[in-house]
Amino acid sequence: MTNILVIESSAGGDASVTKLLVGEALAGLLAANPAANVTRHDLGLNPVPHVTAENLAGLRGEPVTAAEKATRALSDKLVAELKAADVILVGAPMYNFGVSTVLRSWFDHVLRAGLTFTYSEAGPKGLLEGKHAIVIEARGGLYSEGPAKEIDFQEPYLRQLFGFIGVTDVTFVHAEKIGYGPDARAAAIDGAKATLAAITAVAA
Repeated sequence: MTNILVIESSAGGDASVTKLLVGEALAGLLAANPAANVTRHDLGLNPVPHVTAENLAGLRGEPVTAAEKATRALSDKLVAELKAADVILVGAPMYNFGVSTVLRSWFDHVLRAGLTFTYSEAGPKGLLEGKHAIVIEARGGLYSEGPAKEIDFQEPYLRQLFGFIGVTDVTFVHAEKIGYGPDARAAAIDGAKATLAAITAVAA
């Protein structure tokens, strides 16, 4: 059975472009594989806590306090979901040229030495090979090409994070120029939907 992990990270609620497109992508994946098991997190509604001095040892150390133990338990749960996933579907709006802080927090909880990556004399090695990630990026401007490409700190960062844990099969789908007005927004959404239809037909 295919396991699909869905991570949404928009604060925009029902007005979110990524939320809309994640729904389209998930419908396509399930149409291709109706028996798939879906685990879903909407981090905009239920965020993973940010790393603080109070909980850091739950991720990088030996948890002692109640807060540290709760963080370790949550991290273990999120790592287990990620390990079980065959397809990882991520909705990632661009905020200030990068990712939302809630998505960063999710990665902070799943990048765990010894569980999702290891260090050796040869350097770090990801432990989660053989997975396919589909990342839907919504952007107000045009960042995949042209002069603004050099200030895209979102896609290279996400590619690095996934690659660090061994997920190198990553497909990025863009909905760009959504801030250019209603017509541009509609065109961006329609274009992304068409791309997703082709991808999800064979991804599950």
